[in-house]
Amino acid sequence: MPPSVYDVYKAHAAEGAKKQGAWNELWAEYQEKEPELAKQFKRCVLDKELPEGWEDVLPKATPEDKGKATRLHSQDCLNALANVMPELIGGSADLAPSNMTLMKCTGDFLKGSFEGRNMRFGIREFGMGAVCNAISLHKTGLVPYCATFTIFSDYMRNAIRLSALADCGTIFVTTHDSIAVGEDGPTHQPIETIPSLRMIPKLTVIRPADCNESSGAYKIAVEKSKLHSSPTFLAFTRQALPNLPNSSMENTAKGAYAVIEFEDPDIILIGTGSEVSVCVDAAKEMSDKKVQVVSMPSWELFREQPDSYKDALLPKGVPKMSVEAAVTMGWGEWADAFVGINVFGASAPGGTCMEKFGFNVPNVVSCAERCLNGERGTLSDGSQAKH
Repeated sequence: MPPSVYDVYKAHAAEGAKKQGAWNELWAEYQEKEPELAKQFKRCVLDKELPEGWEDVLPKATPEDKGKATRLHSQDCLNALANVMPELIGGSADLAPSNMTLMKCTGDFLKGSFEGRNMRFGIREFGMGAVCNAISLHKTGLVPYCATFTIFSDYMRNAIRLSALADCGTIFVTTHDSIAVGEDGPTHQPIETIPSLRMIPKLTVIRPADCNESSGAYKIAVEKSKLHSSPTFLAFTRQALPNLPNSSMENTAKGAYAVIEFEDPDIILIGTGSEVSVCVDAAKEMSDKKVQVVSMPSWELFREQPDSYKDALLPKGVPKMSVEAAVTMGWGEWADAFVGINVFGASAPGGTCMEKFGFNVPNVVSCAERCLNGERGTLSDGSQAKH
């Protein structure tokens, strides 16, 4: 390189050193004048650390506690975190009252008024996802989230894909995650949505089944956003669900775990989200058999576990049947037989849709018996429902 090139770069280095010196003076002055805010700025922006004990605020529940929709558990988690994490910022695509994603401890982020942390994105999912990706890529230590119905993630799929490709720490919060949306009709009922999102590399998809799994999902999502700059997609229910035995934040982090366990099970039922409780009830009906029930909130997290854990939870030679209100494609990685829905939903009350399309105890028990008798593949695909 000619010497003139070195001269240009040395001049820039000298100018940069002046700016660095000026910044250091400003930072020292700020630490003196605003010690608490300076401490917060250092943790959040410079060190990119989470507040000490932040995860302790996430709610916990036992099977005796009354169940509710996981979108309400999501609301509890989000508002608990908002109180201890000033870096949490985000909003919904004009669906905050339905997504339950409004932070109650802060106001709106507005032009000329930037102290609020609730962002009113309007009906523009792609723009919303892109904005949150940009917030993450700016590397300020902020933890961005955005929310919509699960089906409307199709409108921002490119932003979701790019969040994984570009290592963005965006948290995608979605609700109304299945045909249990019911009255909104098939246009609002995700069938292939969640399975297709599982195909995106580096995106962690989590479908929690109760309070503890919802808290575990948020713990994972926040850590991936702040510490690893990696996106998470959360899918919550509109309908109420019971709290499971053996669920916890720790179990959620494994991606899959047994909620009903046997040493030598006759069959293993694997469910996600709202279908786990159906599997639990089906197992109780099959009391003459050793029916192990596995909750699998996240395929991606389960894949990360050691082979020893995966083989112990889903031992070879034991028939396994998945139960999920979604297309059955992909379940062959974990199960031999599948209960799913490979047709579009229908306009009816949510409970009616779940019943008619086969996500009920009698159908799951019947399919489990068929699986025990050697049948494999898709045993129930929703086509038996009469529209």
